[in-house]
Amino acid sequence: MSRKKTTVGQEIIEGAQDALRWARGDKKVARVHTITAMNVTKLRRRLKLSQSEFAAKFGLSLDSIQNWEQGYRSPEGPARVLLAVIAKHPEAVTDALRPFRRGN
Repeated sequence: MSRKKTTVGQEIIEGAQDALRWARGDKKVARVHTITAMNVTKLRRRLKLSQSEFAAKFGLSLDSIQNWEQGYRSPEGPARVLLAVIAKHPEAVTDALRPFRRGN
């Protein structure tokens, strides 16, 4: 049996539904993704971006990137979600942020 291909939007909706089920106590259905300081470095390097380029491209603060990569802090809440989406679909985040760029 082949699996249907899902769109980015469908994946985001499914992820939000999993998060809601998790928050309501259903721990067996949700997938939990942990982004560690090491993952941020690997993600940024995979995208071939400097810390400042990565921060600017995805609307993050340079201080946050540096703190995550140096292990002083870990991404939490919305930042973790954003990094998870960047890891899977960086073009979707770039496209979504395009209207908010200066000069547009």
